[in-house]
Amino acid sequence: MSETDTKTEAGPPRRRAFASDRRAYAASAAAKALWWGVAGVAARALARPTDAQPLHFEPVSEAPPAGFVRRAWLSAFEKEAADVAAGLYPAMDDRPADPVSAIRRTADFMADAIEVEARRRRGDGVEVRAEAPPSYPAYYRQNFHFQSGGWFTAESAGRYEVQVEALFAGTAGAMRRRALSLLAKAWRDRDHRGLAALDLACGAGGFLADLAAAFPRARLLGVDLSPAYLAEARTAAPAAAFVQAKAEQLPLADASLEAVTSVYLFHELPPKVRAAVAAEIARVLKPGGHFALADSIQPVDEPRLARLLEAFPAYFHEPYYAGYATTDLAALFGAAGLRLVGEDKAFLTKAMLFEKA
Repeated sequence: MSETDTKTEAGPPRRRAFASDRRAYAASAAAKALWWGVAGVAARALARPTDAQPLHFEPVSEAPPAGFVRRAWLSAFEKEAADVAAGLYPAMDDRPADPVSAIRRTADFMADAIEVEARRRRGDGVEVRAEAPPSYPAYYRQNFHFQSGGWFTAESAGRYEVQVEALFAGTAGAMRRRALSLLAKAWRDRDHRGLAALDLACGAGGFLADLAAAFPRARLLGVDLSPAYLAEARTAAPAAAFVQAKAEQLPLADASLEAVTSVYLFHELPPKVRAAVAAEIARVLKPGGHFALADSIQPVDEPRLARLLEAFPAYFHEPYYAGYATTDLAALFGAAGLRLVGEDKAFLTKAMLFEKA
């Protein structure tokens, strides 16, 4: 069913529930979770990260209650299934396009996992700095997650989606779409034609592709600092436009966008840069425009998962995560002129929707 099937003369198009989409989503999600879950287990068996605990890592939080992690993991799929049934957006398919591609990408990910673990054991989180052009910000020239190539190589861009899906046992797409859910609800009664949305730090384009599927009539722009990741994003979302730029210095006019989205960016920014990026988001939004954020949950959001959050920066080289974990995000964006109007969370991701006054 297209938007034009439900459009009336009196107002903007409305979507009805997609029962068949929900069934397709359930089948796709089960297959994807099984595939990436097995891939993640296999990678850990090969790399054996628990054989060498990070230095100075002393967890203080209690372990999650029995069965809680599995229930939290399932919540990502349950919430997305409800959104699909409500017609907020169609069922998304995060699986590789074909079995051959899936096998090739998974084999590449598992081989690289051994290199990633070796880098972690060396404690080398800035290996890429020797080769990265000095024109990039110092905070950016690191091997976040200890991943090979940092943000600078085509190989890194090509395996990013596989890495995050394997890490989160197939929930990465469903978790980040909590932000899409909030934005889709805010835009539900609007005609999307002519609306402009920016995906900030779009990376390999996974979320930008979700935006394109949900809002096919909107004008979409992807901004990222990495040419390699922008090239990958162009394949994922060919209808979007792209710009290479810093998140804290956007080459866009004031009040030029109806929406900005950001997925897993703010926990990788130093405190001063977080404030600068929040100000830029507010600057480019039109009055009444929305900012949809998806990022890691914080311990205050779910204390029963605090042990997992403690381990994350220790095992994955996240130098700014500890500061992020205690940041009052509503206050951060409020200081930039953005008011919190919606929240959601699923498993290890939280989503927040802000509106510019």
